[in-house]
Amino acid sequence: MKSDTITQIGIDSLERLYIIPQKEQFTMIWRSAAEVHWDTTMKCLYSPKPREWSYYQWYCHIVDIVRGEYGCNLSITDHTKWLNIPDQLRSQILGDDLFIL
Repeated sequence: MKSDTITQIGIDSLERLYIIPQKEQFTMIWRSAAEVHWDTTMKCLYSPKPREWSYYQWYCHIVDIVRGEYGCNLSITDHTKWLNIPDQLRSQILGDDLFIL
């Protein structure tokens, strides 16, 4: 299985959660029909604005879809940047990511 590090996790001005991988690009992720998309300009995966799911649930969903569809584990490192992420959400995500590099 491939792996890539996450360089940035953020919430954009449209209130979508996004994840920027260091090297991989997931341009065809929309084919999974899982509401996860790829922004070619920002080179990031993103979710829709949360309706029923929380940002944390979207984070888990994005990581799971990438693992299932592309066979790639996305990992947070000490160098991952956090933009507009509330402290509680960051704690949830870090608690779930057992493989911080």
